[in-house]
Amino acid sequence: MNRFRNFMYGRYGFDQFTRALIICSLVLSVMMNLTRISWLILIAYVPFIYALYRTFSKDIQRRTHENMAYMRFSGNLRNRFVHLKLYLVGTKSHKYYKCSKCKQLIRVPRNKGRIAITCPKCRNEFIRRT
Repeated sequence: MNRFRNFMYGRYGFDQFTRALIICSLVLSVMMNLTRISWLILIAYVPFIYALYRTFSKDIQRRTHENMAYMRFSGNLRNRFVHLKLYLVGTKSHKYYKCSKCKQLIRVPRNKGRIAITCPKCRNEFIRRT
C-alpha cells in the first residue's frame, strides 16, 4: 500500500468526471454485448483510457478545471430535469407554474381552484387552476 501511495503522490487521482467516464465506458461495453456490434468495443475503450490518463496525470490544475466544467454541466443538466419534473408533476401539496414573462418557476398550493398568481420576480399576474 505504501508503494501505491508513493506512486500516486503528485498525481491527480479519481474524481467525479473520471467516474462518469468509467460508467460511460461500461455502458458502451454492455451495449456492445447486447447488440453484438463488434466495433463498439473500440469506442468503449476511449473513455476508459482517458479516465486512466486523468487518474495518473500530474497536471492537477488542468484536471481540476476539467472536473469543474463537468460538474457545472452535470449540475445544470440535473437542475433542468428536477425543474422539468416539478413543472410536469409537481408534488402532492403544491403545483408549479412558469411565469409567461420572465420564465420564473412559481410554487402554488394545490386544490385552491382558479387563483390569480403574481410572479414575485416581475410582478406579472396570471390566472391558473390549481
